[in-house]
Amino acid sequence: MDGQRQLLRHAVATLAYRSAKALRGAPASFSDYPAGVGPRSVGKIVAHMGDLLDWALSMANGTKQWHDTPIGAWDADVHRYFAAVKAFDDYLASDAPLDASADRLFQGPIADAIAHTGQLAMLRRMAGIPIKSENYFKAAVTPGSVGLEQTPPKFEFD
Repeated sequence: MDGQRQLLRHAVATLAYRSAKALRGAPASFSDYPAGVGPRSVGKIVAHMGDLLDWALSMANGTKQWHDTPIGAWDADVHRYFAAVKAFDDYLASDAPLDASADRLFQGPIADAIAHTGQLAMLRRMAGIPIKSENYFKAAVTPGSVGLEQTPPKFEFD
């Protein structure tokens, strides 16, 4: 596996680690939380993040498809998102060729999903269900660890 592909897998694992923290323990009612007039609800952000990872996979495997998935039940949407993260990571871990460059995959769907992860963390605080801050430099982020359950944080603070 080349260095760019390894770094891309690490970026996907970082995304999974951070988004798992932002989503774990959130009540189903969080899906309807708006950030004000006009922005997407939390549920729409999570559905969009799943679409981003589906799109990343389709760009990587050459099928190049976009879907705009409607909001579903909270738990189902969270699981769909992590299934999309895993499917993309599984493809990256394989010997299958990349039909898109690693830098484009990062700058498009992965960077967008990372930005939305930050929104989720901020919206949790605004909704009165904050997550603890963390020194992510010390986090045990491992390529291939891309599910909702992650290694416990090494250093959290308020």
